[in-house]
Amino acid sequence: MGITSLVIKQKEFTTRFRGFDVQEVDYFLEDVAKEFDDLTHSIQSLQEENHRINLENQGYKKRENSMKNAMVQSQKVLDQMKENAKKSSQLIIANAEVKAEKILNRTHKRLSQLHSDIIELKRQRIQLEMQISAVLESHSKMLEMTKEENKVADETDSTLKFIKQA
Repeated sequence: MGITSLVIKQKEFTTRFRGFDVQEVDYFLEDVAKEFDDLTHSIQSLQEENHRINLENQGYKKRENSMKNAMVQSQKVLDQMKENAKKSSQLIIANAEVKAEKILNRTHKRLSQLHSDIIELKRQRIQLEMQISAVLESHSKMLEMTKEENKVADETDSTLKFIKQA
């Protein structure tokens, strides 16, 4: 029986010669006490869970504040890095212009050397392609020979099994 405040208010006890039925009142009071004990335990559990959730929430708020502070610090560092990068880039551009003249002179000399190197590398590539092709062909022939040997071995194994069974 679920006991509510309405049930308690509307509960009528039968009267006897000397008043209410004591046993009926005792049973009802036991039910009320049990129901209230259950409710008390439920309230206590909910209060404990609420306390736990509040502590957890405080932890999240602390982490949120830490993250906000970290983001603000990161933004400051990022802004400083941008400013440093601008200054560095201006310095690099100035140095690059000076070096560009030197590089142009060396580039023309290097260009003729690279042209010669490219011709040599093409020759080596053709040679390597021929060698790789020969190795692949050799391995392919070896695989075919191995397949044939395995086929003969399988046939021999089948014959031996047939002989053993007989």
